[in-house]
Formats: sequence, C-alpha cells, structure tokens
Amino acid sequence: MIHGLLWFPLLLVFVLLTALGWLERRRQNLFLKWAEGTELSKLDGSGAARLKEGILSWSSFEAGNFKEEDAFEINKLELVELMALTSGEAPLTNESQGRCRLRLVGKGKEMDVPFTDADRARQWMNQLMERARCDL
Repeated sequence: MIHGLLWFPLLLVFVLLTALGWLERRRQNLFLKWAEGTELSKLDGSGAARLKEGILSWSSFEAGNFKEEDAFEINKLELVELMALTSGEAPLTNESQGRCRLRLVGKGKEMDVPFTDADRARQWMNQLMERARCDL
C-alpha cells in the first residue's frame, strides 16, 4: 500500500507532461496550417509571425486558435530596429540575447513584433529588409 502511494505522484506528473505535450503538438499543427504557403514564418513563446504576399502578420495563440494581432505591408517598410522587450525605447546591442521585439517603421506607422530569441530576430530583420528592397 505504501509503495502505491509513493508512485502515485509520479503517475500524476506523467499524465500532466503527456497532456502538455499533446497541447504543444496541437499548437504546432495549427501553426503549420496557418503558415502554409508563406515566404517566412516563425513560432515561439511570444507568438507566431508570417510573411505572405508582401504582408507581415503576427498572431498570439489563444483558446486553441491563432488570434491575429496586427499586420504590416513590407513594401512600405523603411526601417527595422531591434529593441529590448521591456525597457522602453532602448535598442538592443549586438551581444544581447533573450526576449526582444522588432520595431517596423514605414509610411508614418510603427509596429512591434515580439520575439523570444534575439538571434532569430536579427535573422528576420535582415530577411525583411532584403525582401522590402526587392519589392520596391
């Protein structure tokens, strides 16, 4: 009897981890459908983003679906800046890592796209500027 009580918490942890894994797999499958046919896409802890037909859109994952947050036309892109996520208007240095945001500026409009990884954000910044130059 006492051995069964000792193993019961491990059984609960196993069931919890299995459920969380199933939810993550479901999120990834929904992302694959959402990002189908895109030129550039990402999924991380801060949300999802995709570049499709010259429109960069980003979403958050809520209640089993991707909720569209905002969109930006790439051909209107003038400047992309890498900014710190929480410290106001401080630009991110080249050595910085972790959570950040890309600030998109163009035609009097500013928008922020959140990223969990600064290296991935730097890659996106370069690719977006290349595509914006190609679209001009």
